[in-house]
Amino acid sequence: MATRDGATARRRPGGNPAAAAIATADAVAAATARRGGRWSEWFDRQSRTLFVMPAVVMILIFSIFPLIATFILSLSRVRLRGGGYQMRYVGARNYEKQIFGSEQWHFLGTFEGVSVLGWIVTTAVAGLLAWWLVRYFQGRTGRVSVVGSIGRLITASVLFGLTFMFAATLFSGTQLGTLGVTLFYVVVGCGIQFLIGLGLAFLCSQPIRGRTFFRVVFFLPLMVTPIGIGFTFRMMADTGKGPFAPVWQWFGLGDFAWAVNPWTARAFIIVGDSWQWIPFIFVVMLAALENVPRDLVEAGHVDGAGGWQIFREITWPHIVPVAATVMLIRVIEAFKLVDLPNMMTGGGPGIATESMTLHSFFAWRALDPGQSAAISYLLLFVTVVLCVSYFMLVVRRRAAVHG
Repeated sequence: MATRDGATARRRPGGNPAAAAIATADAVAAATARRGGRWSEWFDRQSRTLFVMPAVVMILIFSIFPLIATFILSLSRVRLRGGGYQMRYVGARNYEKQIFGSEQWHFLGTFEGVSVLGWIVTTAVAGLLAWWLVRYFQGRTGRVSVVGSIGRLITASVLFGLTFMFAATLFSGTQLGTLGVTLFYVVVGCGIQFLIGLGLAFLCSQPIRGRTFFRVVFFLPLMVTPIGIGFTFRMMADTGKGPFAPVWQWFGLGDFAWAVNPWTARAFIIVGDSWQWIPFIFVVMLAALENVPRDLVEAGHVDGAGGWQIFREITWPHIVPVAATVMLIRVIEAFKLVDLPNMMTGGGPGIATESMTLHSFFAWRALDPGQSAAISYLLLFVTVVLCVSYFMLVVRRRAAVHG
C-alpha cells in the first residue's frame, strides 16, 4: 500500500516528491524486516538441526563410509599387483574360512573333541539360557515384544556358541583362538580393573590424610600412551636384563621366561592393561561415591550398621548405575585391545596372546584385506551383541529401577 501510494503521489499533479520518497523507503524497510523476520524464525526452528549437522556429516564421512567399505572388502578377495589391485567378489568365503575352514584354529581355537568337564559346562549354560528364555516368554520378566524376543534369541545363541567354544578349547585342554583370548582379556581384565578401581575410589572417598595426592597419582597412568606402556612393561618384566632383574633373581625367578608360557604371558598383558585403565574407573567411581548422600550414611552409622552393611545397603544402590555404565565403556575398549599384545609379546607364544584386533592387523600386514575385514566384522558382531545385551539387560534396567 505504501508503494502504491508513493507511485500515485508521483503521478498526481502537485504531488510532494519528498513524501513519495519517504513512503518508498518505508515500504522497502518493512519488506526487508518481514524477510529478516522469516529468516530468523526459520533459523530458530532449524537451529538444532544446523548445529548437529556438522557432527553428523563428520560421522558419515569417518565412520559410516569406512564401515560400508570394510563390509565390501570382507565379501571380496583382493590381490595387490603393480600399479593397482584386483578385487573379486567371493561372498561369505572369508567368513567361512574363519569359522569352518583352514583358519578356524586361529579364530575359534583347536577343536579335538569336548571333554567331560566341557560337556558339563555346556549343559549347565544351555539349561540356564533355556530357563531365562522360558521366563521371558511367559511374561515373568516384563512385557513380551517382537524386538525383545529376537534380541534375546540372538543373545542366547551367541552365549551358547561361546560356551561351546570354551568347552572345546579351554575346558578340553586345547589351544584358545583369538576370539577366546579377546574374551579372556575382556572378562578377566575388566573384572579385576573394576574391583581395584572401586576399592581405590572407596579409600580415597574416606577422610584420610593425603587423599588429594593419591587422587593425582592414581590418575597419571591414564596419560601415558598404550605403546609406551607396552614397552615399559616388557622391559620391567624382563627377568634377565630388565631394571627389576635383581628383584626377580632374589625371588628365584631369574631364569623364568614368562613370555613362553601362554597363561603367564596373558597375565602380564592384563597387568599392563590394568595399570592403564584402573585410573579411568577410579576417577569415575570416585565421583559417584562422593555424590552418595552423606545424611543416609550418617543415619546408618547412628543405627549401628557396620561398614559392609552401609556399603551394601546404601552406597552400592546409589553408585550401581554409574558402575554399570563405566563397565560398558571399559568393555567396549577392551574388545579393541591391540597395543599391549603387539608390543609385549607380538601375539606369542604362537597365538596365545593374540587378540582379534591384532589378528586383523596381522592379516592386513600379510596383504590380505579381505580376511582382515572379515575378522573385523566378526569382532564387531560379537561386540555389538554382547554390549547391547549388557546395556539392555543391566544398564537400562538399573536406570529404570533407580530412575
